Amino acid sequence: MGYLESFNWDAIKKDLQEGLEKSMAVVKQGAFEVQKKAGELTEEGKRQYNVLRIKARIHEAITDLGAKTYVLLSGARAKNPALDTGVKEIMARIQDLEAQVGILEGKSSEVRAKTRPRPRKKALKKK
Repeated sequence: MGYLESFNWDAIKKDLQEGLEKSMAVVKQGAFEVQKKAGELTEEGKRQYNVLRIKARIHEAITDLGAKTYVLLSGARAKNPALDTGVKEIMARIQDLEAQVGILEGKSSEVRAKTRPRPRKKALKKK
């Protein structure tokens, strides 16, 4: 008997097939995980885009609010902006948009209200 004839070729073939099947299973599982992660990243990208889009709308609303306030205060008879219905509508729109951002960012509006900076007190003028 020669050296090559002493090998059990059927066992080697069986081991190779089992190894190949296990490798294919691992590759398929890896591909599934990659597909799943890609889907998650796509959803995260959409969420971030929506947050940025809403923040841009907030910025536009704040600009409108500033313009409306300026018009009210710069007229011959200055009016209190807090009493104007247009100002109140813009404020409500801003609050709604901020709530939407809070939901998308996973924060409640209560948390956002607590973290909002308080207005500064005016410094006393020295005479």
